Amino acid sequence: MSASPLARVTSDELLLAEHLAAVEDPHAGAVVTFVGQIRDHDPEASGRVVSLDYTAHPDAEHVLESLVAHHARDGVRVAVSHRIGHLRVGDIALIACVASAHRGDAYEVSRALVEAVKAEVPIWKQQHEADGATSWVGLP
Repeated sequence: MSASPLARVTSDELLLAEHLAAVEDPHAGAVVTFVGQIRDHDPEASGRVVSLDYTAHPDAEHVLESLVAHHARDGVRVAVSHRIGHLRVGDIALIACVASAHRGDAYEVSRALVEAVKAEVPIWKQQHEADGATSWVGLP
């Protein structure tokens, strides 16, 4: 069982196994994972999306750590990482794992955590389309 929660903003490749190991707990009967990957379309885009450039505020990791602390509680273990830098379609941008004794808690915390990451962590993306067009998404 991991001694400390995992909350990271990184340019390194995200590994699901590392996140699963971070929430490992012999008391957990459920582990819910969320893997967010780059897709080739966006309703706001005029064409096919080919890549994204993620940029983070210097405090982004601190905000992520605060979210993990808020969502983790007795019997619920949380690990989450968000990738920054240049990512192509199919690359993993976000991994969140939640372990708890029961699936209901794991699903509830996982959804709340992912929604909070998307809403509160200061990370923005510049979307690149096949025709060369670019646009920023998630700016305040």
